Amino acid sequence: MAYPGHPGAGYYQAGYGGAPGGAPFPGQHQDPMYGYFAAVAGQDGQIDAEELQRCLTQSGFSGGYKPFNLETCRLMISMLDRDMSGKMGFNEFKELGAVLNGWKQHFISFDADRSGSIDGMELHRAMATMGFNLSPQALNNIAKRYSTGGRITFDDYIACCVKMRSLTDAFRRRDHAHQGIVNFQYDDFIQCVMSI
Repeated sequence: MAYPGHPGAGYYQAGYGGAPGGAPFPGQHQDPMYGYFAAVAGQDGQIDAEELQRCLTQSGFSGGYKPFNLETCRLMISMLDRDMSGKMGFNEFKELGAVLNGWKQHFISFDADRSGSIDGMELHRAMATMGFNLSPQALNNIAKRYSTGGRITFDDYIACCVKMRSLTDAFRRRDHAHQGIVNFQYDDFIQCVMSI
């Protein structure tokens, strides 16, 4: 599998889909977001997909857009799930918030008519501005996968961004020479795709 362009060209820009990680939050209990996180997370101190869905809906994150579906919430968690628990802790929750805010602003900039959806060509432009160097065929396949009636809703846009980031991270971990080419064994390929 390969992507076109120079090393790094197919990877995302830091503003919208930077690699998972970052400094821990040593003063998390003093963080104003921690109280909100703790209330959502409950006794186990972790947020699962159903809790994340409720949290994003109650917070009004989707604004006038429809609430996120459960599968999109699962994708968001898996994108940052470093311990493979199927849940997210406070640091991951904060990171997700920052990434989602970037993606939301990006979506709004392409949703010129404020309809709550964008078309395939706008998705192509959005992917290009995020630094993805993909063929027209790949972009058309992405647009078909995430559109309904030729339109991509905010929820589907977020699902697309999460999937692209996760796939890119998985590819990058295997692209040791930074050539844009990796070799997958069948089992590794299945594990990679199924974990995203």
